Amino acid sequence: MPTLAAPSASAPRIPPLEAPFPELIADLLNRMNPPGRTDILALFRVLAINPELAERTLGLGRYLLGRKAAIGLRDREVVITRACARCGAEYEWGVHVAAFGDAAGFSATDRRVMASAAEDVELLAPRDRLLVSMVDQLHDTCHVDDMLWEALSAHWSPPQLIELMMLAGWYHAVSYVCNAARVPLEKWAARW
Repeated sequence: MPTLAAPSASAPRIPPLEAPFPELIADLLNRMNPPGRTDILALFRVLAINPELAERTLGLGRYLLGRKAAIGLRDREVVITRACARCGAEYEWGVHVAAFGDAAGFSATDRRVMASAAEDVELLAPRDRLLVSMVDQLHDTCHVDDMLWEALSAHWSPPQLIELMMLAGWYHAVSYVCNAARVPLEKWAARW
């Protein structure tokens, strides 16, 4: 059985697994972790508590964050960071801003606006505004209104739109785990 981290004053509800890991869990965690990272993300160490489910998340996660995805890096990160922010998931928002924000070309204004529903989305580029509006409508209503759908359809193909909606939903699920399990923040990740 894997070792669980010792509880602390602000202990997570489901503590991430700690090394040493049994061989099967170590293999799973190595496959889940981004290439080149020596430290295993706390979220993955929480998900690995249910190894059967964690194993099944690999394919979707790799696709959504991989080179074969139907949408580009910036569009992907706008959707992810906004979905995480709307869910209040500082852990996942911070990991994505730190890991992908520069590559996505996020400015300080982009980061601030995408982190807060109170910020003025008019400060974003028009394409980013459409994605933020989509995430916000999905978050608030589980729908996209006809006017926004028409605007989205002018920029993204049906396969890309499906991927964008799935991406927003996937990061809602990730946010739920981060928040409800109280996954501890990564030291290197961005903060609100």
